[in-house]
Amino acid sequence: MAAPRLNPLTLLAAAAAVLVITTAASSWAFSLTVAAGAVALSAANGCARRVLLAGTAILAPFWLSLLVMHGLFYPEGRTVLVHWGPARVTAEGLGFALDMGLRTSAFVLVLMLFSFSIRVPDLVAALATLRLPPQFGYVLASTLMLAPIIAARLGKVRQAQEARGLVVGKGIRSRLGAVRLQMIPLVLGLVHDAGTRAQALDARGFGRPGPRTTYRKVNDSHAQRGFRVVALLLAAVAVVLRIAASYLTGGPA
Repeated sequence: MAAPRLNPLTLLAAAAAVLVITTAASSWAFSLTVAAGAVALSAANGCARRVLLAGTAILAPFWLSLLVMHGLFYPEGRTVLVHWGPARVTAEGLGFALDMGLRTSAFVLVLMLFSFSIRVPDLVAALATLRLPPQFGYVLASTLMLAPIIAARLGKVRQAQEARGLVVGKGIRSRLGAVRLQMIPLVLGLVHDAGTRAQALDARGFGRPGPRTTYRKVNDSHAQRGFRVVALLLAAVAVVLRIAASYLTGGPA
């Protein structure tokens, strides 16, 4: 997935197919396999550190909220493991939190790998060959340009907080306080960067209507085009099978 010779549309089709199939599978084991595969591919591509740092910045607060909301207060939990007043740690709640957490982790790691494996100019040039609306490339390019800077931004925030006297203790309260102090400036900085980059892209004509001309050559081949078709077909088949299984079992899709 991370080979530089691949067309960005091939990488995009592969990432989209993996995400759709992961959702259709609805299995924590499958999600764990996808997440592990994304980490392995990022290591092979030389961007494992950036992918893991960016993924951790996004997933750490998400996992914490899952464990608190569903691990302690899952309304449908029946098998109580630990009980603290109104809070109940149930096997069903932990199972639901595990399933949702692994599925979201697979999503985030795959998207981070995709973001770090392509060049935005190549993606914009490839999208121009499809004659898609320019607004589509504008939004997608501005979103992808934000992903690689999350890791660098998080490192700067941590260094700034430590310079101001932030000390992370061994207790859970100290760690949660440190996460809060780092996440707030991280999110605010990303929002500011998004606005700045969007203005820069708009000033360069990304949002203007009309025909597109690109002078950047992007490699493509019949094999890659065939792979994209097969990947999207597999994703469609996974969705159909999931819907059919839900009707046969009488449960929700």
